[in-house]
Amino acid sequence: MVRASPDVESVPPEPMPSASGATRGAPATGEGLVWTRIVVVLLAWGLLASLAYLSVPRLQGMGEMRRITVDFWLAIATLTAAALGLLWWTWSTLSAAQRRRRASRKAQSQWAIAARHFQKNRLAMAGLVVMLLLYLVTLLTPLIAPFDPAAQGDIIASRYLSPSAEHWMGTDKFGRDIFSRVLYGARISLSIGFIAVTISITLGTLIGAVSGYFGGWVDGVLMRLTDMMLAFPRLVLLIVIIAMFENYSIWLVVVVLGLTGWMGTSRIVRGEVLSLREREFVQAARALGMGDLRIITRHVIPNTMAPVIVSATLGIGLTILTEASLSFLGLGVQPPTPSWGNMVSDGRDALTQAWWIATFPGLAIVLTVVAFNLLGDGLRDALDPRLRI
Repeated sequence: MVRASPDVESVPPEPMPSASGATRGAPATGEGLVWTRIVVVLLAWGLLASLAYLSVPRLQGMGEMRRITVDFWLAIATLTAAALGLLWWTWSTLSAAQRRRRASRKAQSQWAIAARHFQKNRLAMAGLVVMLLLYLVTLLTPLIAPFDPAAQGDIIASRYLSPSAEHWMGTDKFGRDIFSRVLYGARISLSIGFIAVTISITLGTLIGAVSGYFGGWVDGVLMRLTDMMLAFPRLVLLIVIIAMFENYSIWLVVVVLGLTGWMGTSRIVRGEVLSLREREFVQAARALGMGDLRIITRHVIPNTMAPVIVSATLGIGLTILTEASLSFLGLGVQPPTPSWGNMVSDGRDALTQAWWIATFPGLAIVLTVVAFNLLGDGLRDALDPRLRI
């Protein structure tokens, strides 16, 4: 029989927390979460009510319009869908039954785990909110813009007006409303960023998947092509390509931006495919007689979506910044079509007497790029299990 040493003092066991004490702290945490949800819901409804209030003058003037454009109907549909979606989100957020149903789900997928980790990142959530707000405002622009972005009134009386109640962001040298031009410029810049990144992500994913899956001379040829494209500075390459065309449209800018931004994605996808092609599920698919095309499209590419999503999110901000640089140099979107880049270019000669012309579109560029970067960093941390805390 082993006796305890007399030098060691016996430490009494710590008392177990009582059931009343355990349940006493739970309602506080739950109550705090409920109040947080209520505040977020109220802010969302306040924002939607503000957008609806700004839309009232245009909706009242529908009867006087000669022709209602597709953009106008799209804006009305977006406002209706936003109200219905916010109503559903309010019910699902504040419903106790929904919370209990979510808590009862023990088995969660990797996407659900990543979403939970993403929600803990406040900066990433802020970037997501700003991004959703930007695209919502972009779709509602025909309803909330107070003036035509290209309309010129009495230039002598309305040029270089400072921000006021009538013109929230002032006017430029032609008397055009800056606020309306910033809203319509958001449509151009965000659309260019989204479409160009879609082209580059699709092309980069295909090239990276084919290169990593087949290897050998196919990998060598495609990667040397990628290295050759990376050897040219992108901005210089864009300037050379666009300068070759005398009369070009906005679609040329979109295509050129998409065809010169796929290299980083192809390298990321290639690295993932080099690991995936040796996995058991790929070997099993080969044993079952599946072709290479089906294995790549059905089994390999879907398993590379996590880094591709992160690359796409970060790429949108970079593409918007590149388009603004081209427009600033006069090689992007051409006047009178408003773009954040050409608006900054228009205001550079009047920074001392009309600072608002370049300041507000410049702030819009900064806010958009920072929001997409925060969103991309949050997605990277959430989708990579090695970075989860």
